[in-house]
Amino acid sequence: MSTTRPYSPGDRGPESGDGGASGASGDGVSVSGHSAAPTADGVSVTVSAGDAGVPSAARSARRLSFEGESAVVPLARDFARQALHAWGWLPAAGADRRAAAEDVLLVVSELVTNACLHAEGPEELRISCDNKVLRVEVSDRGAGQPAPRTPHRAGRPGGHGMFIVQRLCLDWGVVRAPGVTGKTVWAELGAPA
Repeated sequence: MSTTRPYSPGDRGPESGDGGASGASGDGVSVSGHSAAPTADGVSVTVSAGDAGVPSAARSARRLSFEGESAVVPLARDFARQALHAWGWLPAAGADRRAAAEDVLLVVSELVTNACLHAEGPEELRISCDNKVLRVEVSDRGAGQPAPRTPHRAGRPGGHGMFIVQRLCLDWGVVRAPGVTGKTVWAELGAPA
């Protein structure tokens, strides 16, 4: 289902208490939220309880800025892969867990690729996870509205990105800030059982 809801049903919006504060590590990766600490790989991680409508579960978040970066799609996939390792999705214990992790990497690739092709490139990738849902957000400066091509023609090259996102995700949508150019495209996937 294509949607322009800024947040999924039951979600109260962006992480509360964020206030726009962010920290950065030396590798250009930054996070926002309550407590940030660098991991062994130099990526800062935020873990907080009660954010975004998750009263009892911890929400972990990671943020990657694409400013001045090239080859952003492989960079985004590597960043997401590192997050999945940190959160225990990888290495996958079975076929279902491996498929869930591969779905996340594919959605990250599709959203970042769409920002490259249709929106002057991505500005930032944010990934957050609790024990039920993983959320991917890609911010860009583009004015366009992402949507699956209708009708979807599986045999034609190109034009499959948002169709793939729609099929793999629990929900997805677009957030626009009033008076600001650009948008954030978000997608949510279920955590493996």
